[in-house]
Amino acid sequence: MTGKFVLAMAFALAITGASAKEEKLNDAQIAHIAYTAGEIDINAAKLALAKTHDMMVRDFANEMVRDHTAVNDKALALVKKLGVTPEDNPVSKSLTEAADKKKTELDKLNGAAFDKAYIENEVAYHKTVNGALSKTLIPDAKNPELKQLLESGLKLFEEHQHHAEMLEAHEH
Repeated sequence: MTGKFVLAMAFALAITGASAKEEKLNDAQIAHIAYTAGEIDINAAKLALAKTHDMMVRDFANEMVRDHTAVNDKALALVKKLGVTPEDNPVSKSLTEAADKKKTELDKLNGAAFDKAYIENEVAYHKTVNGALSKTLIPDAKNPELKQLLESGLKLFEEHQHHAEMLEAHEH
């Protein structure tokens, strides 16, 4: 599956599949999914920084690297404090596979075509991740500190979505 929404769709399908089977995600899996989602966005932003010449896209990508790195650092500190080992799972694996496909797709683009595809993917990705956080990951998290970290991440990622939507509207 190619296209601008491949990564977002993989995330949505994986999360929906996990909850549809009534297999609640445990905190170790939730932590790994959240961390993986952050790493995916950091890597996409680093690709954008290497390819774009648009200052607004560059500023956005720098924001993604800064914010997702900060949240992931907090997540790593929390799992260390709690003595929890993040657990790889079908959701985080499908996210990684979809991200690899998306990177291959974006690698082929340059200039305005790259910028447009990157920003469109960021809008779709943040919508999907924010939906998964609010509907599945936060409700399924048992540990109050993990839940609080996910909730603060959600607020920040909603701002990212809004910023990406503004950039998308500016490009059209």
